[in-house]
Amino acid sequence: MAENKLDAAASGTFRIGGDLEVNRLGFGAMRITGKGIWGPPQDREECIRVLRRTVEVGINLIDTADSYGPFVSEELIAEALHPYPRGLVIATKGGLERPGPDQWTPNGHPKHLRATCEASLKRLKVDVIDLWQLHRIDPEIPAEDQIGTLADLRREGKIRHVGLSEVTVEEIEAARREVPIVTVQNRYNVADREWESVLDYCEKESIGFIPWFPLGVGKLAESGGPLADAARRLETTPSAVALAWLLRRSPVMLPIPGTSKVKHLDENVAASALRLTDEEFQAIADASAPDA
Repeated sequence: MAENKLDAAASGTFRIGGDLEVNRLGFGAMRITGKGIWGPPQDREECIRVLRRTVEVGINLIDTADSYGPFVSEELIAEALHPYPRGLVIATKGGLERPGPDQWTPNGHPKHLRATCEASLKRLKVDVIDLWQLHRIDPEIPAEDQIGTLADLRREGKIRHVGLSEVTVEEIEAARREVPIVTVQNRYNVADREWESVLDYCEKESIGFIPWFPLGVGKLAESGGPLADAARRLETTPSAVALAWLLRRSPVMLPIPGTSKVKHLDENVAASALRLTDEEFQAIADASAPDA
């Protein structure tokens, strides 16, 4: 399997915060948990292999969260990869609680955010978290209190960089008045481009944009659709074409497709080498535009 490597030359790199250089195709570690993102995975050893394979193929950005499991994803990352190879960036998140499978409840209380960060430091076995992202802005807590806590943790050296998730341009700008924001993680894929304006803002401001659920394809993958047509020419899958489209869409795009299977990881990595023609890229863009 070792011959299947991330084509970093094709997909490019990005400097998170100006100092953490990562290959733009990352790995999302949500799926290395049980059903409903709850409890341990069904095949724990395969998930360990996935994590080790991730580093082997050249991915050096792993995105996780304390709520994945909860705690399971962070624990498996540390078990599989610690001591971490030089240059590996592990991004985690906090701000959501888990009442049960497939249930997510925001908790942006400053005491909770601080406790979450400190617990992630211990589980990941690091002295500082490279990128700590607020999983959601809790509507019940003043946003400035939540962002202020992140700024405090950064000043204390527990967080190197701060990111946000599921935010508007206005929320990003407000947060940036309190602390530098280096990444934004919003739902985005070829079938769901609601946050196009946020992506454009991030590109203008050199903020990394991490699309979650990046492999959503919707009707674009149906026979005769632009994804299916490009996939047929390239002898690959519509999902791989969708990932290639994201990588081409913006230089600040950092897709993090996740999986619990080595086979699927290798398929995602292969997408970094795909070359869409200008016509194929534009056809997908036109068919998936927010006002299409």
